[in-house]
Amino acid sequence: MSHEQNENALQNVTFDSATESGHAHGYLRVPESGSGPGVIVIQEWWGLTDHIAAIVDRFAREGFVALAPDLYGGRTTHDSAEAAQLMTDLPAEQAAQDLAGAVTYLLDRPEVTSSTVGAVGFCMGGGFVLRLAAQQGERVGAAVPWYGLPGEDTDFSGLRAAVLGHYGEEDTSVPLDAVRATAERIREQAGVDVTLHEYPAPHAFYNDERPNYRRESAELAWERTTSFVRERLA
Repeated sequence: MSHEQNENALQNVTFDSATESGHAHGYLRVPESGSGPGVIVIQEWWGLTDHIAAIVDRFAREGFVALAPDLYGGRTTHDSAEAAQLMTDLPAEQAAQDLAGAVTYLLDRPEVTSSTVGAVGFCMGGGFVLRLAAQQGERVGAAVPWYGLPGEDTDFSGLRAAVLGHYGEEDTSVPLDAVRATAERIREQAGVDVTLHEYPAPHAFYNDERPNYRRESAELAWERTTSFVRERLA
């Protein structure tokens, strides 16, 4: 199976980026009210899929202006081996530049009422959430990683956001010991609040397109996320 190389039909906005091309794409939704706090939604290793777009839509229904940057430039896959390759081929610096551009783009939009953005990410995106918050400092007010961690070499000293993490007790790819150790490093290096929630669930328990989906844990984590981000971005 080969992954799709064409432009992702979900892309509906283009924003400036420090990448070689000078721009990046993403999927944006504005709430029916016409304005709200800004939230960046960071994709899993599958790409900017219908699942990620549905999360953006759900944030918009909750009153947020939500944007999912397309870190793979239009490519998506449902094959785990290809997803792993796409993630491996994604230069971390390019992803960081795309995400930084997304933060600026959201904060500059007139519909965004918050002076900081929330960052919410899943799997690979969960690790990028913490990297982005550390990179962007006071521009990120709430960081919510779901079952993902950045590399052990990540410097959290620039992080200013409060952190809320969602992790599965049955997750064999992201051990809870590593999660707890990362939380402690964030507290030590950044001096911010870190709250961890652990669920009786495996990896990717929010993704209802995958067999690991666990509705009860997913909905509880979602409620906690929206309350947390709304409070921090008020």
